[in-house]
Amino acid sequence: MNRPHRHPFVPYSPPRLPIEHGLDRGRAFHQLLDGRRSVRWFSPDPVPAEAIELAVLAANTAPSGAHQQPWRFAATQDPELKARIREAAEEEERRFYHEREIPEWRAALAPLETDATKEFLDIAPWLVVAFAQKQQDGRKTYYTNESVGIACGFFIAALHSMGLATLTHTPNPMTFLSDLLGRPGERPYILFPVGYPADDCEVPDLRRKPLAEALTFVDGLA
Repeated sequence: MNRPHRHPFVPYSPPRLPIEHGLDRGRAFHQLLDGRRSVRWFSPDPVPAEAIELAVLAANTAPSGAHQQPWRFAATQDPELKARIREAAEEEERRFYHEREIPEWRAALAPLETDATKEFLDIAPWLVVAFAQKQQDGRKTYYTNESVGIACGFFIAALHSMGLATLTHTPNPMTFLSDLLGRPGERPYILFPVGYPADDCEVPDLRRKPLAEALTFVDGLA
């Protein structure tokens, strides 16, 4: 391909795998992620900061609109700050469970048996918040939600690959996180408790959507 470029480009030619090798890797990757579950019962056992760094490095490989990478991860293991985050999160959760009239959403959550108590925010050794940056240096970012969502998916997969667990916790509203973590002007996107599952951890017995419900091959349409 011979194209004039006004911005720096570099060659990209990753090795082309034999198809069976590639399929084997795909099957192994699916098997790895198929063992992932969202966890609400964590061990207090410490997790090194390098694990968080590696997961964020993986998140940084995610595609983003115009390659603006409109995310920022803020991580803390400070017990006092974690307690303040839990207090603020539970305040919002109590409003959700006891004051807001959203019966359909509560019914959807019923199989998870969740409530306003979020003790995992104290127990998990790390709390990591993904923030969405609607602006960078005064300039608007594009496809911000989509970009940050993909990065968070990479972050979750990386944690699982290291034997760690997490949960996508999204108290609503989450503006208190911007204040507590010193990220003014950035929108909290997901609050991740990160750690090892507790020895007595249990998770709901839920099915994953089968392939037939998740994928449709479409022929040419008339």
